Amino acid sequence: MDIYERLNKVFRKVFDDKSIVVNASTTANDIEDWDSLEHINLIAAVEREFKVKFNMKQVSGMKNVGEMVEIIQKNGKRV
Repeated sequence: MDIYERLNKVFRKVFDDKSIVVNASTTANDIEDWDSLEHINLIAAVEREFKVKFNMKQVSGMKNVGEMVEIIQKNGKRV
């Protein structure tokens, strides 16, 4: 299963919306309930799924899902 497939599962669970499909250009503006609180929940869920730990600079610097994927590819464990 590729990273985007796994991220789709995480996003769907966090936002309780089975219709979500993320891609590299997906941002918080594209998902209705993606606010600052849900962002924290999302980051925690992504960290659990990919066995990766984002630092504050990475979290605050992410502009879209593509940047999240780049960090996962660099730092994530293969699971």
